[in-house]
Amino acid sequence: MKYVNADTIFPKELLKEIQKYVNGGMVYVPRAEGLRKKWGENSGSRKYLILRNDEICQKFSNGVTIDQLSDRFGLSSDSIKKIVYSNK
Repeated sequence: MKYVNADTIFPKELLKEIQKYVNGGMVYVPRAEGLRKKWGENSGSRKYLILRNDEICQKFSNGVTIDQLSDRFGLSSDSIKKIVYSNK
């Protein structure tokens, strides 16, 4: 996240009001509710996990065992079970 100086973006009246609460401190302003990104959207992690889980489910439906999937993807058997049984 990039630091932005408040006096360059806020009108003087708003800046004076903010200074009543935080004078010289740093404040985080969250995104508006409808504009928030979901976990992993910026890094691509979300997309990677969706594709990986789809591949696991496809292999499982083609007869690959839980233990084989566990070894192949480096996940515990319980994790593989959660993936294949929650996507049905």
